[in-house]
This record gives sequence, C-alpha cells and structure tokens, in this order.
Amino acid sequence: QVQLVESGGGLVQPGGSLRLSCAASGDIFSIDVMGWYRQAPGKQRDLVATITDDGSTNFANSVKGRFTISRGNVKNTVYLQMNSLKPDDTAVYYCNAGVRRLGYGRYLDYWGQGTQVTVSS
Repeated sequence: QVQLVESGGGLVQPGGSLRLSCAASGDIFSIDVMGWYRQAPGKQRDLVATITDDGSTNFANSVKGRFTISRGNVKNTVYLQMNSLKPDDTAVYYCNAGVRRLGYGRYLDYWGQGTQVTVSS
C-alpha cells in the first residue's frame, strides 16, 4: 500500500503565506513526479505545480512567481510554498505522486486526501 499525507493548510489573509507538505509512505520503490493540484467548489481539479525526481518544475500560469515547489532530502516528500495568496487560491489542495511500488514494473498515480486552504479577510 502507498499513502500520501498532506499537512499545512488553513485560513490565511490575502497577501499571506502558507507552506503545504506531503509525505509518501508504504512499499515504495521509487517516485518520479510529485505535485499539487487544487479543486475549488463547483470546479474541476486543476494542476498547481509539479516537480520531477531530477528537480524540473512546472507551474500553472496563475501561480507563477508566487508559489514554489520543492522536494525534501528524503525524496518521498514534496512541499508547496505559497506566497502572496489571493482569495482565488481558496481550494482543497491535493498531493499527487507517480509511484513505482516494490515488485511492480510500472508507475501508478496516487493521491492524498486533500487539505483545505482558505484565503479570506
């Protein structure tokens, strides 16, 4: 089994910052891409940012210059630093990882349960 556990969400005022964390655990052989997606009420789940195992990153246009993504020294962790937050950033944020499990020959997508981020004054 593989589990992704997110933390760090909460309520923040416009212009504030939050840092989300995600840790993957279980029978993991390797992880290639890790990332963050978000889903606002009544909307589809959208990409926020991704990072590969060699450090290449990709960001949604709406967060470029405000958010950064990084992986920990333990490569099964990923962080999302969110600065200059706006009310439009309000959503449930989901961690995603492409995981190859021990004894398996291919990568599969796994998702965390999500963490709520609310930007409001």
